[in-house]
Amino acid sequence: MNQTRYTSPMPDSPVLGIHHVTGIASEPQRNLEFYSGVLGLRLVKRTVNFDDPSTYHLYYGDEVGSPGSIMTFFPWPGSFRGQRGVGQAAVTSFSVLPSAIGFWMERLVRLGIEHDAMVKRGPDGDQERVIALRDHDGTALEIVGHAAAEGRRPWGRAAGVAEDHAIRGFHSVTLWVHEHEPTERVLVDSLGFQPLREDETTRRYVVGTGAPGCIVDVRAVGGFLASTSGAGTVHHVAFEVESDPSELAVRERLEEIGLRPTPVIDRMYFHSVYFSEPGGVLFELATSAPGFLIDEPIETLGEQLMLPPQFERSRAGIERALPPLSSERVGPETSAFAAPADEKPESPG
Repeated sequence: MNQTRYTSPMPDSPVLGIHHVTGIASEPQRNLEFYSGVLGLRLVKRTVNFDDPSTYHLYYGDEVGSPGSIMTFFPWPGSFRGQRGVGQAAVTSFSVLPSAIGFWMERLVRLGIEHDAMVKRGPDGDQERVIALRDHDGTALEIVGHAAAEGRRPWGRAAGVAEDHAIRGFHSVTLWVHEHEPTERVLVDSLGFQPLREDETTRRYVVGTGAPGCIVDVRAVGGFLASTSGAGTVHHVAFEVESDPSELAVRERLEEIGLRPTPVIDRMYFHSVYFSEPGGVLFELATSAPGFLIDEPIETLGEQLMLPPQFERSRAGIERALPPLSSERVGPETSAFAAPADEKPESPG
């Protein structure tokens, strides 16, 4: 195995790390049951797609939906499955303590979740313990055990998931592109990432201290087919910037290298700029503030449908059109993923 270490992480960067990852799903109830009931993330916001209010936009994360913990979905019931391929964020990885890996192996087996055997990845002294899995739509995920996960506090109130075992935000995302260099130039020159190491066809880039949530892996998969959008695929990856001025400064850098970022868009809980990097992956810049507590108290986050002001007068029609979504069915014992006690599946690993 070829592993080349390039440099040490640099603390000064306009990008602070991953802000959120947004995927496409099919049935919203099964999405809720998987990400809250199985993975133990908190549903911190139920709203609608601001560009298409006929569908939900569901946000999962830690107690308050801190940047770096937020997995979001546009669930379109009955949507066709997409295809992972070139030009896509192909794998989303969550961070846990190394001591939690055994718990997650047992939990995935018990609940019948498709997954691979645990593998070790990375050089000695910086090794990760990795479980690859998929959700019900085929979304490619990983649970990664690494000591640096200690730096982020998890949400500790998920049913059946003790705080020591709980997911602690993102570990990384893996992008699939034809070749490294065009994507590398954007990550390094415009977003402030630093190349850390190379492992066969994958190069790792980090910002800040290179802790979990500050890692992007870029894999060159030139022979693969192009990705197609649909259920089970990632729509975009958002990177956190501290403030509106920081976002505008990065946007200007992107324009200077010939990319075409959107104007700043108010997403209510953060301000966004979208752009496609040369490898075809859709990126977003998202501000740290204002966050998810601007319209709900922390105690009841995610319990009610929250709408932006422009949709409030249409609330009755929007609520009638959206499918039912019940938080009462998110426990593993009641979810669609639970296996009867005498029919527990064997691990595929």
